[in-house]
Amino acid sequence: MALNLDGIIGDSPVLQEVFKILSKVAPTDSTVLVTGESGTGKELLVRALHKNSRRASRPFVPINCGAIPKELLESELFGHEKGAFTHAIRSRPGRFELADGGTIFLDEIGEMDLALQVKILRALQEKEIERVGGTQIKKVDVRVVAATNKDLEQEVEAGRFREDLFYRLNVIPLHLPPLRERGQDIMLLAEFFIRRFCADKDRPALKVSEEARNMFLAYSWPGNVRELENFIERLSILCDNETIAPQDLPGKIWRDVGADPSKVVAPPPAAPAGFAWPRLRDMRDRADGLKEFLEQIEDRLILEAMKEVSGVKNQAAELLGIKRTTLIEKLKKRKRSVDE
Repeated sequence: MALNLDGIIGDSPVLQEVFKILSKVAPTDSTVLVTGESGTGKELLVRALHKNSRRASRPFVPINCGAIPKELLESELFGHEKGAFTHAIRSRPGRFELADGGTIFLDEIGEMDLALQVKILRALQEKEIERVGGTQIKKVDVRVVAATNKDLEQEVEAGRFREDLFYRLNVIPLHLPPLRERGQDIMLLAEFFIRRFCADKDRPALKVSEEARNMFLAYSWPGNVRELENFIERLSILCDNETIAPQDLPGKIWRDVGADPSKVVAPPPAAPAGFAWPRLRDMRDRADGLKEFLEQIEDRLILEAMKEVSGVKNQAAELLGIKRTTLIEKLKKRKRSVDE
């Protein structure tokens, strides 16, 4: 049966891999941990998970664990009884009870207080909750899906997240890639937002010049889809022409792609879908110079080619587009550097 992916736009190879996992896990009741940078659309993915599950007709109840003060979060999750604390003038069910039979989505679970993590673990293991100020145990049938933009393994090592809860949540890990790794999805999303915002403002849909398109694809989008959406909304208001040109793009995009905003020049060619060009920061992160960085890239490609053809040098050289003698020299050089 085809996946219901309403609201998710993109067909890049990295996103197709996510959909492949989604199709396998959605019909189950397994706990899923969705990871990804802020703004990648994790809630959309979780909603798709619910829509494609056996619980689709039952409630989907999201809660942002980082947006609610920790002293109130327990009551929001598990409910409270009348008189449990000041202003508790009546009993109230929590999100777990409201989600009974359906899915509860614990967004930004990495922000949750350690003391409350113990109670979440019990709810996961025993399918039981207890309201704040209550004495009665309530059984709940919910599927738990959590999301975070933090590295929870690092949080566990730092003592800020319970190891047992991490492993209980991380039954099925699902990573949503950042926008910069999704190639042409950037333009699919940009054009979708252009049509939507221009229609809202009763103006013809803006076009995107080839130069501006290349800059869109070369920019790293640190805020991901959320940043792109906000940026397109701004352009739909401020762009005076019918076509978005490089001059309409802010200085932060010019600086990120290595262009000078005072000189309108053609930016680097767009990367194909699923491909991300190495950036200067990648080289800095590895503390390498340009020569060493390029040699490492070359080594990886040579090893991959050799592996693909089971070590047959003629075929590997053909894959790499170089002469067999050149490949042999490079392999000898690599062996010498390893020996040294």
